[in-house]
Formats: sequence, structure tokens, C-alpha cells
Amino acid sequence: QVFPSQDPLDRADFNAVEYINTLFPTEQSLANIDEVVNKIRLKIRRLDDNIRTVVRGQTNVGQDGRQALEEAQKAIQQLFGKIKDIKDKAEKSEQMVKEITRDIKQLDHAKRHLTTSITTLNHLHMLAGGVDSLEAMTRRRQYGEVANLLQGVVNVLEHFNKYMGIPQIRQLSERVKAAQNELGQQILADFEEAFPSQGTKRPGGPSNVLRDACLVANVLDPRIKQEIIKKFIKQHLSEYLVLFQENQDVAWLDKIDRRYAWIKRQLVDYEEKYGRMFPQEWCMTERIAVEFCNVTRTELAKIMRTRAKEIEVKLLLFAIQRTTNFEGLLAKRFSGCTLADGTVKKPEVPPPSANPFLEDETGTETDEIVIEKSDTDKPKKPKVPDNPFHGIVSKCFEPHLYVYIESQDKNLGELIDRFVADFKAQGPPKPNVDEGGAVLPSCADLFVYYKKCMVQCSQLSTGEPMIALTTIFQKYLREYAWKILSGNLPKTTSSSGGLTITSLLKEKEGSEVAKFTLEELCLICSILSTAEYCLATTQQLEEKLKEKVDASLVERINLTGEMDTFSIVISNSIQLLVQDLDAACDPALTAMSKMQWQNVEHVGDQSPYVTSVILHIKQNVPIIRDNLASTRKYFTQFCIKFANSFIPKFINHLFKCKPISMVGAEQLLLDTHSLKMVLLDLPSIGSQVVRKAPASYTKIVVKGMTRAEMILKVVMAPHEPPVVFVDNYIKLLADCSTDTFQKILDMKGLKRSEQSSMLDLFRQRLPAPPSGVENTGSLSLSAPTPEQESSRIRKLEKLIKKRL
Repeated sequence: QVFPSQDPLDRADFNAVEYINTLFPTEQSLANIDEVVNKIRLKIRRLDDNIRTVVRGQTNVGQDGRQALEEAQKAIQQLFGKIKDIKDKAEKSEQMVKEITRDIKQLDHAKRHLTTSITTLNHLHMLAGGVDSLEAMTRRRQYGEVANLLQGVVNVLEHFNKYMGIPQIRQLSERVKAAQNELGQQILADFEEAFPSQGTKRPGGPSNVLRDACLVANVLDPRIKQEIIKKFIKQHLSEYLVLFQENQDVAWLDKIDRRYAWIKRQLVDYEEKYGRMFPQEWCMTERIAVEFCNVTRTELAKIMRTRAKEIEVKLLLFAIQRTTNFEGLLAKRFSGCTLADGTVKKPEVPPPSANPFLEDETGTETDEIVIEKSDTDKPKKPKVPDNPFHGIVSKCFEPHLYVYIESQDKNLGELIDRFVADFKAQGPPKPNVDEGGAVLPSCADLFVYYKKCMVQCSQLSTGEPMIALTTIFQKYLREYAWKILSGNLPKTTSSSGGLTITSLLKEKEGSEVAKFTLEELCLICSILSTAEYCLATTQQLEEKLKEKVDASLVERINLTGEMDTFSIVISNSIQLLVQDLDAACDPALTAMSKMQWQNVEHVGDQSPYVTSVILHIKQNVPIIRDNLASTRKYFTQFCIKFANSFIPKFINHLFKCKPISMVGAEQLLLDTHSLKMVLLDLPSIGSQVVRKAPASYTKIVVKGMTRAEMILKVVMAPHEPPVVFVDNYIKLLADCSTDTFQKILDMKGLKRSEQSSMLDLFRQRLPAPPSGVENTGSLSLSAPTPEQESSRIRKLEKLIKKRL
């Protein structure tokens, strides 16, 4: 294996012939052959010297290696002996240490056992005394002292868990449990006496006894604490259930404010009277508010089920607005720590879709959907965890949101009808260079309304109602596409057919009638721009809806069908523009095919039909380009589609020009070149700012018009040596179709007998060369032809000018 080297002689795939060719690339370089041979011989001598030196240096390697190996083996034996000595000494040292520390270990065990015994006796003494004191204080209701003592007794008792087999310890443990049970029952009885389930609350403030009793409840079984909290909150909200019974007038949605005003007063009253009675970590104020929300949610759901027919949209939105405001107030006042108990867990999901769009409500329609994530995420992110109360009451409105959805359906239907009426009243947009092709204002109005609906619905619910609203959005996006956009596109099917027939006779008059007016062209471009805006905005609308809706429902949001609808409108608009310009050029092409090309005596300037085509292009394309300035890609599509439509049609009309004389073919070639130059300049024709045409468009024009030029070149070629003519045809056109060859022969005006012999020869010549080779050859010939042909035609033009 050779070391890495840049020398070509060291390469694994070294080829002597290639190397010699690199040294002598041309015949002139062979003059230096002696110098190159001398260099190579010098290099060979140097390599021989190096090899000789290396070989001599290896003679003593074997002897030196054996000597080094023997020395290494001796060193290993010495090292092994030293390691064995160290191991023996270590074993002796370990045995000596064990003998020294044997007595010390016994003393250490004795000390540890003695310390444990003393500690356990102290704990036992503390436990026995604590149990006696606990029982005495319980009887005297000295809750302040009991709270501290009970915690200490429970902690000490934990040390005796492993001694429960001893009868005395077990007896003390049972006495502690009995004291705890007695304390629990006693405290519950005291609270029942202070806050009876039936009757009113005591007018006075809380007693110190109850405050200390709460501290004791913290140490007792958690069920005692929960029972106290439950009874107190139930007693505190008993008045609410009476005041806002289902049969009361204030219980209906129109007076929902009174419910929230009542709880605000109750919370203030609680803080003044009982704020210090309960420990702060109990969060009693928040617990009262949460229980109020749960009761309110249940009561509202019940009354709305009973009176569902009375619910109107304004009333429902009023109630939801007041409720979400109240939930926002709770989020500012409380942390939501008590919600972890399992009362409400679902509200954790909606906040991302409830709050984010609050920041965007004052934006424009583009800000709504084309909103940048960086702008919205900054204010939104901190708000999401700050509202754990979202939906704690307002969730009860979800089953009735169908009223809201039906209302939006009706409103959007009226909005679309208004758009249709406004369009009929105001008519199409006035043609203006600055304003033409602008997005229809109704489109902006529609998406502004969509924004408001989405923001509002996301605040109400992010579940099924959002899916229902999405379905409504889809329905009216389709209606907008068909009624406003497609419905207002100019109709051409009935008129264009008749016009093409009449235009066969009257070139200029027919073409003028067939064309759209300036207003109609501006309208088509305006509808195309609107559809393009709707397409982009609908895609972003879909993304925003997916952000708002619950994660489990994301897959059910799909606006692909609506985006396809707008794509169809765009495609139809472009097709209309292409058909209009194409139909305007038809009479000129028909006139070309009806000219007597065999009678053309001399080559002049471009023919009248070419001037007519160029005139139509210069009339239409600048208007379309200016009106589609905001959507350049669709203007490019228009150019490509027109080229794909016009060029094959032009070639078909070329075939109809028969017979053609040599001078006629030269005139047609000049006309074809003129059309080619105009088509290449089509995207920027009539514009002050000259832009380079897109490569995709240029490729289509060059390929199509070059084919037309090649057809004419074949027609101009003499047919006398038939073999040369057929081979020239195959090289220039690379078309193996006998139909095309037949058309070429017709253009040349050959007789049927000559054509049949020519066709036979053509069929014979085709299979001779392999298809792959023939294709590659034809491609290589046709590739440089555009430049060559353009230079030849320029020479032809100069000759014509000189003659003229």
C-alpha cells in the first residue's frame, strides 16, 4: 500500500497512456520529449538510491529486535517478583490491624447500644407524659396548647413503630389514636354549634377557640379538615341557593350580574369576619369562590335546559361576556391552587385559544390572520397559565352555543347577499393603472368578520363549537368563490364561437369584437388578485383555527377543498385572459393560411398578419401586466399558457400555407422570426422597465418557434436529391411522424407521385440509424440552432434593406 502522495505515478488506477497524453497534449509539445525523458530517468535513479538505502538499513533489524525482546522479558520477571513481595507485606499488615482494632470494635458496639437505649427511654418518657397531658387538655378544650403538643406526640410515636409488639407501647399508641378521634368529634361539634346547618350565622366574629381548633385540625386526619371546610362553605352559600332558585326572576341570564355581585359582597364579608379564623394555607376565600362557581355552573345548566327556547344570541353572549369577565377577576385575585383538588381540570386546555387573540382584536384583516407569531406569542404566553378559572362557570354555555353558530350562519349568509347586491349596484371596479387588479373590498370585509367570529368563539369554547364554526367558514368561503368571484367573470362561451367564424372574413373588425373591453380585463385581473389573496389567507386561517381548537380536534379542521376552489378561480381567470388574446389573434393566423404564398415575388417587411398579432399583444399584455403587478407569478403563468396555446396554433396554420414558393418561405421565415422576438419580449412589452423574461417562459418560446423556423428551413431546402432532403428533414426536425413529413411535402407543392416515392424513402431512412443515436444527434444539431438561425435571419434582413 502506497503512502498518501500527489504524484500521479503513485495512484492505484494509474494509466500510462493518459499520463503520456497529459505530458504531451499537443503535437507541438513533442519538441520537449528529450527534456521529459531526462527528468524521468533522473527520477528513476533517485528512487533506486532510496530503495538501496532502505534495504541496507533493514539488515540488522532482526538481531536488534531479538535483543530488545530478551531485555523486556527480564524486566517483566523482575517486576513480577516485586509485586509478589508487596502483596505478602500487605496481607501481613491487614492481619496486624485486625488484631489491634478487635477490642475497639467491641467498645464501639456497646456505646451505640447504650446511646440507643437512653434515647428510647427519653422518648418513652416524653410519650407517656404527652399522652396524659393531651387527654387532660382535650377535656378542657385548650386547643392552642393541644395543637403544638399533638404534633410532638405524633412525631415521638413514629420512633416506636418498630416496638409495637410491646404491650405498653401498643397501649400508648391506642390512647393517642383515641385522643385524636375525640378531638376530631369535639372540634366538629364546636363548629356545628358555632355555625348550625339550619339557622343563621352568629352575628359576632370568630372565637379564639375555633381559630385554635383549626390549627389542631391541621394535625388530625385530613377528613376532619375537609369536613370543616365543607360545612362552613355550605352554610355560607345557603343563602345564595335560596335567593337564586330556579323559579326566581333573578335566576335568569339577563340578571346574571346579580349572582356575581352577591358573591363579591359575600367574600368581602367573609374577609372582615372570618378572615383570621382559618389558617391562611386553607385558602378559604378561594374555596368559597370555587364552590360558588361550581354551584352556579350547575344551576345555570339546569335552568338553561328548562328554558332553552328562550335563549337568544344577544342574551347568551351577554351572559357569557359577564361570566368570562368574572372568571378573569377570579384569576387576578386567586392563584387557583385549590383547583388541583379535582374540581375543574378541563379549563387548563382552553386558555391558549381564549386569550391570544384578545391582543389582535383591533388589528386589520391582514393582521388577524397574517399575524406574525413573534408578535402574538410575546403577550400571549404569560397569560395562558394566569387564568386557571377559565371555563369554570362558562363551560355550562357550551351545549347552547349552537344558537350562536346558527346566528353566525345567518349573518354570513346576509353578508354574502350584501356583497352580491353591492357588486351589482356599484359594478366592476373602474380601470385604473394604480387601482386596477386590486383585491375586492368585500374580501377584506369577509375576513374581518371571520376574525371577529373566531376570536369570539375561541373565548366561548375550543371544542365542538369551533368545529361547527369552521364548517360555516368553509360554506361561505365556497359561496364567496362562486357567487362573487366566478359568478362575475365575463362569459365568453357563446360569443367567442360566432366571432371566430365571422373573423375569418374580416380580420380587424372581427378581432376587435372578439376582445374583452378594458373594464372586463381589469375585472378579470381584480378577481384573480382577490382569489390569490383568499387562497393565501385561507391557508393561514386554517393554521389559526388549528391553534385555537382543542388538540384532539385539530385533524378535523381541513380547508384544502376551499383552497382548491380559489385555485380553480385563479386558473379560470388566467384561462379567460389567454382565450381572449388567443381568439383575437385567430383572424390574423387565418389570414396567413389563406394568403397565396406561391405568388409572393419578393421578400419585404413583416406581413400585415404579423402586425395585427403584435397589435393585439401590445393592447392586452400591458393592461394585464399592470393589473397583476402584485401577483407576478400569475402573470408569468398567463404568459406561459399563452405561449403554449399560440405557438402550436401558429405551427398548425403554417402547415395550411400550401403551396409555398422559395420567396414565400423566406417571407414566412422572416415573419416567424418577428413573432419569435415579440413573444420573447412579451412579459415586458410596452413597459418602461425592461425585465428579463423568466427562464421557463423563454425556454417554451425558443423551443416552439425554433420548430416553426426549422419547418420553414426544410420547406426552403431543394428536394431534388431525395436522400439529402429526407436526411436534412430528420436532422432538423427530429420528427419521425409520417403525417408531419406529409404536411411538409404538401407545403412544397409536390405532386402525389413524387410524394409517395418521397414517403417510401422516408420510411426506409428512419430505421437505419439506432433511435438513441439519431435522437442525440438531432438534439445536438438543434441545440445551437436558435443563435445560428437568428444570425442568418439578421443577414437576410440586411440584404432586404439594401435591395429596398
